[in-house]
Amino acid sequence: MSRQRMQIDPTALVYDVQTPVEPQISPDGARIVYTLSRADRATRKTSGQLWLCDRDGGNAQQITASGQQNGGARWSPDGRQIAFVSDRVAAPAKQGIFVLPADQPGEARHLTSHNQAIGDLAWSPDGTTIAYTTAFDPENPNEEPPKEGEPARVKVTRRLDYKFDGRGYLGDARTQVWTVDVASGERRRLTGEPVDHNQPVWSPDGRALAVRRQTSDGWTRVIAIIDVASGEISQVGDINGAHLTAAWSPSGERLVLTGDPGHTYQPDLYLYDVARREIRRLTEDLAVLPAEGINDTAMVWLDERRVLINAVEHARHGLYVLDVESGQLERRSSEDATTIGISVDAAGRYVAQAYASFASVGEISVHDLREASTSVVTHYNDELVAGAGPAGWERFEIERGGFTIESWLLKPADFDATRRYPLVLMIHGGPNSFYGYRFLANQQLLANHGYLVVLPNPRGSTSYGREFTVQVLGDRGGEDYLDLMAVVDEVAARPYVDAERIGIYGYSYGGFMTSWMLGQTTRFKACVCGAPSVDLASQFGTSDIGWHYDTTQYGARPHEQPDWYRDHSPITYAHRATTPTLLVSGESDLRCPTSQAEEFFVALKKAGCEVEFVRYPGVGHGFASAGPLPYREDFLARTLGWFDRYLG
Repeated sequence: MSRQRMQIDPTALVYDVQTPVEPQISPDGARIVYTLSRADRATRKTSGQLWLCDRDGGNAQQITASGQQNGGARWSPDGRQIAFVSDRVAAPAKQGIFVLPADQPGEARHLTSHNQAIGDLAWSPDGTTIAYTTAFDPENPNEEPPKEGEPARVKVTRRLDYKFDGRGYLGDARTQVWTVDVASGERRRLTGEPVDHNQPVWSPDGRALAVRRQTSDGWTRVIAIIDVASGEISQVGDINGAHLTAAWSPSGERLVLTGDPGHTYQPDLYLYDVARREIRRLTEDLAVLPAEGINDTAMVWLDERRVLINAVEHARHGLYVLDVESGQLERRSSEDATTIGISVDAAGRYVAQAYASFASVGEISVHDLREASTSVVTHYNDELVAGAGPAGWERFEIERGGFTIESWLLKPADFDATRRYPLVLMIHGGPNSFYGYRFLANQQLLANHGYLVVLPNPRGSTSYGREFTVQVLGDRGGEDYLDLMAVVDEVAARPYVDAERIGIYGYSYGGFMTSWMLGQTTRFKACVCGAPSVDLASQFGTSDIGWHYDTTQYGARPHEQPDWYRDHSPITYAHRATTPTLLVSGESDLRCPTSQAEEFFVALKKAGCEVEFVRYPGVGHGFASAGPLPYREDFLARTLGWFDRYLG
């Protein structure tokens, strides 16, 4: 295969990928509804339409056509209707809830609309009501749009969690739980306290909803139960920690939930007795990480004793069954893949999930629990991946400081061990995140263009148990940095690596680490640094989560340990940097504010570095993967261009 045939450009990675998301299997297990997200080269915008297929992927048909964005589909309990969210509404409304007949898809029936995003659709067990979430602003209860010609409303806040990346300035506006009658369209708001209420889950008798209540920008999460008739809310247990999700037992007598009261990013499992209002911890150091995606659940009861969990263990996604009486966890499947969500048919046999791997951009898989088999049932991106030649990959480990550091090395599809290649170290975000088996555009682009790409999970990464995850607390830029350098040493010693052409790439925590490395070593010949945190003291007060995240990560507030904050801030050492650096930031980033990148840009310029500072207007922290399509394309092209310029 020739190098020319293999090469794929950023435009193709942005505009030619089709992504099926949020697969939902019908109650009878026969069909799957999902949203197919596509990009349009002409309009340079994405669209999402609902599709319906058989369980094996056959007979796929598009069932919506109106509107630009349709998604969040959920089957009615009897499998006869599909509820979904769409922007096919008249201004000033932004989104509405619609219901479509499942057997004869045609014109959808409109139930209700709001002037902002709607999510978390959940049918009541009797199919008469749909619970959902949308924002409610007590200063604008009627959702009136701004009047033309009038200045923007004055912003006054008395709370620390007044802003959030991707949502902007919040004030007291928060996500609340609503219900809408399927027959009449009459709606009712169930919650009103100015904290976020998300992911409503109906009790089997339809009398209550379990919801996640979160404050402090989601730092504190508790599960609460809403009595639907009265609106009365009661908290589940007394754990004031970080609950992620909850699921009712078939009898409705118990809830299983995840919880992380210590904010260690490695939750455990709990069982709540509804009648007694007693909570019991089932695991002390859960070996897996429950994998929850946006609008997706990670847990489903199979019967009154067993709970099916989608989880990650050592970066491999799989399905696990929890015995709530013994607390034992049994692995039922494990894949060299990433799976998101968990949708199970009424009989508890078939599980539909979004699926990706190093060789699969994004598809839908179905696991048969009875046969213990997994099938990928859609193939939207097979031609693109085959034509480009997906990167080859190798998993390897190193031992350091009593810990095993797992990593992957991506190689060009036409890899030749007799040649010498430039190497790029990629550093994930978090730091409590992880790399794994997933097709990511930036990684594949570099590998496709002749680079080796190494993906390490240093200490602090999740899916390896609590002890490994908490090692990064209070040690930012310490042992985690040494883990990364040790991985580079391991790979650079191989004969096919050109040790004089090594670059680094990082975004968010990865941006912190790349900016840290620039002041610690001259080993790297090129750097792409995105959304860095370089001055930890100023980050504490300017980031949307700094005021609570930093105290957990670093152990104290800036005035309590000023020397630590100074010594662990990359800006302190930036004057020593020599590496040519591409610095990237979204100008509306509230997580790692652009002011951090501005500080670093000045420091690098004054140090004599060759540096370019690229600012993307009006976008937040996640723009590189979820922002406007032209920005995504530009970011990929600049990344490749920078490494080609200095390493190619």
